[in-house]
Amino acid sequence: MMRDEHLIETCAASKLVFDGKILHVYVDDINLPNGAKGFREYIKHIGAVAVLPLTDDGKVICVRQYRYAVGQVTLEIPAGKLDSPDEDHREATLRELREETGARCKNLTYLGTYLASPAILDEKINLYLARGLDFGETDPDDDEFIDVVQIPLDEMVERVMCGEILDGKTQLAVLKVKELLRREETKKER
Repeated sequence: MMRDEHLIETCAASKLVFDGKILHVYVDDINLPNGAKGFREYIKHIGAVAVLPLTDDGKVICVRQYRYAVGQVTLEIPAGKLDSPDEDHREATLRELREETGARCKNLTYLGTYLASPAILDEKINLYLARGLDFGETDPDDDEFIDVVQIPLDEMVERVMCGEILDGKTQLAVLKVKELLRREETKKER
């Protein structure tokens, strides 16, 4: 196992400079591994979940929505922030799946945790695959305007590979699910 002590930075003082509803911005004075002083500006976030809903016929249920920060409509898998730091990630995933797509699932598979921008943001996004879907009514948040679309998984992979899908959590989930399905198929063939 590798030793990391020579890489670790430690906090000497921390100052909250913006305390928003979703984001909390800090500036910390730090001690660098070589003994020098430095500072880090970073954002704390409660965390989030994202889910790739996959239909029995191999289509991904996606949402299209306008993202103000980048000024464009994006194609993404359903996702949302946690309601509290201790909220169960699976329950939050099922909630976001139902709210954004109207879907419920029989099988939920954990795909891992995604760090979107670890140099400046501590947000952890827990990724899931939902299968065995049945559909009801959507229930988006009051400030959420989305279109729900179904796109074949292979087409989603192509859109990721050609750079059309810009959202990182969606890129990662699509590629992980494609590989997971490949491995499942390989096991069946043995």
